[in-house]
Amino acid sequence: MKIKPDLVLVYGDTNSTLAGGLTAAKLNIPVAHVEAGLRSFNRNMPEEINRVVTDHLSTWLFCPSEQALQNLEQEGIRNGASMVGDVMYDVCLWHLQRMDKNHNLLSQLGLLPGNYALATIHRAENTDDPDRLNSIFNAFERIISEGTPVVLPLHPRTKKMLKSFSLTYQNIINIPPVSYKEMLSLEKNAKVILTDSGGIQKEAYWLKVPCITLRYETEWVETLQTGWNIVAGVNSDIILKSVKREAPNGNHPNLYGNGDTADKIIQTLCQGLPANLQ
Repeated sequence: MKIKPDLVLVYGDTNSTLAGGLTAAKLNIPVAHVEAGLRSFNRNMPEEINRVVTDHLSTWLFCPSEQALQNLEQEGIRNGASMVGDVMYDVCLWHLQRMDKNHNLLSQLGLLPGNYALATIHRAENTDDPDRLNSIFNAFERIISEGTPVVLPLHPRTKKMLKSFSLTYQNIINIPPVSYKEMLSLEKNAKVILTDSGGIQKEAYWLKVPCITLRYETEWVETLQTGWNIVAGVNSDIILKSVKREAPNGNHPNLYGNGDTADKIIQTLCQGLPANLQ
């Protein structure tokens, strides 16, 4: 109310995304939602509620994929929606172009490119359930026992819950959270990535590294259709079987834009309100 903005731009599916969108809508300020249209169809995820409500409040809906655009159409949202690509791809390309080729994180960890698995776990559905958490970490130990090191940048939430449940594992390479560039380096050089993160699923795809999603659904269904991602859940046997699969060969379409998504969003916003709202 003090700043009186022309519009409010919100990103993704966090609680602050919903708060920004809802507050702006109640003040009759147009809302632009970046990363609109994603659906896991699992209403137990807080993120799902946030993204659905924000989409229905928004004037502009900037979709990262054709599937996201179709999801909105199925909910009757057509005006103001467009497929522009993924701003995370913009960021990924920017950092890859500036990555230090002499970066020595792998050597510090005693890892060889293409010879280790990278894992991340942070979602409440996994960390706050001792059986799920134990099953996932047992899978990591089994992967290690078959000759592939597993490196895990340990999320504070996961670290807290492992301690709370008195779960300990001896062979996983636990490291503190790393910078974005360091994470890209770990992802780029991994043999396989195991994660419950939506963002890392996409980065794995862009870097052409096979991904195993440690959930029972994903918003990024395109990565499944191309074979670069598998939804494995938390069963140790299924996770291990997924790790052993052959990497996809050849099929790698450009699903999330050309790295110019931010420019497209700016151009659209500079054109003013959609015709139906002018």
